[in-house]
Amino acid sequence: MSIKGKNAVITGGANGIGKAITLRLAEEGANVAVLDLQDGPGQEVAGQAREGGVEALSFQCDVTSYDQVKKAVAQTHEKLGSIDILINNAGIDRGLPFVKTDPELWELIINVNYRSFLIASHVCIPYMIEQNSGNIVSLGSDAGRIGNPGEVLYCGTKAAIMASSKALAKELARYNIRVNCVSPGPVKTELWDRLHEGEKGQRVTEAVTKSIPLRRLGAPQDVANVVAFFVGDDSSYLTGQVLSIDGGLTMIG
Repeated sequence: MSIKGKNAVITGGANGIGKAITLRLAEEGANVAVLDLQDGPGQEVAGQAREGGVEALSFQCDVTSYDQVKKAVAQTHEKLGSIDILINNAGIDRGLPFVKTDPELWELIINVNYRSFLIASHVCIPYMIEQNSGNIVSLGSDAGRIGNPGEVLYCGTKAAIMASSKALAKELARYNIRVNCVSPGPVKTELWDRLHEGEKGQRVTEAVTKSIPLRRLGAPQDVANVVAFFVGDDSSYLTGQVLSIDGGLTMIG
């Protein structure tokens, strides 16, 4: 994959897909910095990464705070020497009909999902421009490509991430910075389990699984493997792309 010795910042890297990505990049020899509000799990993931012989940092960080992200990235740069990879992974969801949401929830989901993408990108890109190289991979979602009832806010923020990434890819190509998105379909994580609790949730999970051609929900590792591809040299001629990881559910080109 040719990322040995590269330095990666991962937002929301303490659990779920973010954890899988952090450990996958560390497995390929990248040093990692986890930015996550959950300090204990973040430290645990960093410790697991260090077991593979790489350097790993963990920052208890509110990724919706520009100042906190800027400080964590500056410390990462000071410690590791460069910012080569940014993974915009942090995200939340609430399953509600739109008319039952309120402005407080709008602000929360927009801040965690989209504002964190803007902040981390805005903080990391100057380092990448200065070194004339970099790689940004952000987590979109098939929900943001096709729309899901009960997820109007989530769909909107994920669509915004994917559209903004395409614009960034055009802006930053001159600096040898590639920008891509992965677009997971249904992935069995703690978030999925929270959104699909109880008997009704189990029925939804079974129905969704049957609708997927490969007949299973995705796993965090499925996403992590594609992220590893996007940050490696094997994808060196790819930028501005959105790739669905959904077992054939949508088959969007």
